[in-house]
Amino acid sequence: MKKVITERRDIAFYIILYPLPMHKEAYDKAKTILCEKSLDLLDAAFEKKPLPKPSCDTKAVDENIKLAEKLGISGTPAVIFPDGTLIPGAVEADAIIQQIDKK
Repeated sequence: MKKVITERRDIAFYIILYPLPMHKEAYDKAKTILCEKSLDLLDAAFEKKPLPKPSCDTKAVDENIKLAEKLGISGTPAVIFPDGTLIPGAVEADAIIQQIDKK
């Protein structure tokens, strides 16, 4: 994502945190990131660094889990493009740009 937004200022990402049950600390980490609204904490989580406990009682993570289930998303990462195309798994920056530029 960082490479894409460095190359293309007209592309934005909406990150929906969807912690998988197999990652035992992911749920609380997602809540912490949402409570603090912190991209730095998101980076720290991806770097497998410890995060503080959540500072609020948000329902957003539970809502994200329900939404992912409704959309049939069972893994992360997953990228949903503006046209509704869903690509599961990691996607290279060039492929993201190409998919967005399709008309």
